[in-house]
Amino acid sequence: MAIATFTPRALGAALLEIRLHRRSAGSIAVLEPATSVTPQQPWGRPRSPIWRRLLAVLAVLGPGIIAGAAGDDAGGIATYASVGAQYGYTLLWALGIITVSLIVVQVQVARLGSVTGKGLAELIREQFGVRWTALAMFVLLVANGAVTIAEFAGIAAAGGLFGIPPILSVPVSAVVVWLIVVRGSYSIAEKIFLVLGAALLTYVAAAVLAGPSWSTVAVESVTPSFSLDAGYLTTFMTLVGTTITPYMLFYLQSSIADKGLGIEDYPSERTDVVLGSVLSDLIAAFIVICTAATLFAVGVQVTTADDAARALEPLAGPFAKVLFGLGLFGASMLAASVLPLSTAYAICGAFGWERGVSYRWREAPVFNGLYTVLIAAAAAFVLVPGLPLLQVILGTQTLNGVLLPVVLIFLVKLANDRRIMRGHTNGRIFNVLAWGTTCVLIALTAALLVTSALGVGG
Repeated sequence: MAIATFTPRALGAALLEIRLHRRSAGSIAVLEPATSVTPQQPWGRPRSPIWRRLLAVLAVLGPGIIAGAAGDDAGGIATYASVGAQYGYTLLWALGIITVSLIVVQVQVARLGSVTGKGLAELIREQFGVRWTALAMFVLLVANGAVTIAEFAGIAAAGGLFGIPPILSVPVSAVVVWLIVVRGSYSIAEKIFLVLGAALLTYVAAAVLAGPSWSTVAVESVTPSFSLDAGYLTTFMTLVGTTITPYMLFYLQSSIADKGLGIEDYPSERTDVVLGSVLSDLIAAFIVICTAATLFAVGVQVTTADDAARALEPLAGPFAKVLFGLGLFGASMLAASVLPLSTAYAICGAFGWERGVSYRWREAPVFNGLYTVLIAAAAAFVLVPGLPLLQVILGTQTLNGVLLPVVLIFLVKLANDRRIMRGHTNGRIFNVLAWGTTCVLIALTAALLVTSALGVGG
């Protein structure tokens, strides 16, 4: 026997031979292949080289980062800019806790998608019935449709910063967004989404140009502060609600299924999700830092992202305004693509219709038709003069607030269902984090809805 020929194939053959010998103790030999042909050391399976693990992560990179970046949309940018302008650095500490919550929620979604190969809406229908699914999809359709309007309003506002009228910027952007999905493939769409998400990095440069006191930033980032002032509470709850939205969850799981990722890809996809969550909230922090260092310092209040960009110019120079505007445009374009896509994924998955970016119109008519209608309607709505966009955005926040607790409860229950998770359910510690995060988010959402209904906090 030549010991020098110790290879994975030779080891597999040896294991098979040993099993045959043991099984043939009776009169029948049972052919049972080895469970693994990977050589194992006596102390366990050797770890893959770092470069191989890095390549594995890069191969699945996309869904988590895109979902995180889409959360920094026009409404999110406006929220973060308002937080910095009104409260300075004092709410930076909250972004750390929010990031942990976002990771806990998104990791469950990624695991569900990797194990089942199905979208979240499809699993909700299978496990909880058609009535709950129909209600959730109706609210999601209305809420996402309204948020898509807000994204095209963000595109119009970003174009206005560079002297481009809405009648030109909105239709052209709508056509580009439509072509990305309806005429492209998943791999092409994903690459374009990642490029659009990269536009958010302009906020890092804008924060540097603002010249903040980085020592103060560091101290405030780890020093919790709280106030029972109604305005502060409303702002805090809005900050949380801006970070975790139902459409992010539906998009992430559906895109994992559309990309064909399985449980063997889950470790790499988990890295993708964590990276996307951290980057998303880092961008949020830089937007807060930028406006805190400039607008808060001189007492300038803002309520929209384009107002913040214009206010920055006399304080941090024209480049800060340009960078802020570019970030707003890229973020709005990304979210204007992902929101209708998330809606089409969810509704088609819920009712069993064909769906996927790589499907042509004749293969998935409802999916492509729904995506087209949402984009066309949102773009047309923005171009109608005198319409109350701010009221639309506030109403959307209320609808998302109604839907989020329901989706979170469904999510945690699905992640603990042994029938569909096949041994990949939440662990005990993770369940504490998952249910704790869910309960806190539900409480904050309920409080936000109450304060919005009562008109508290301005």
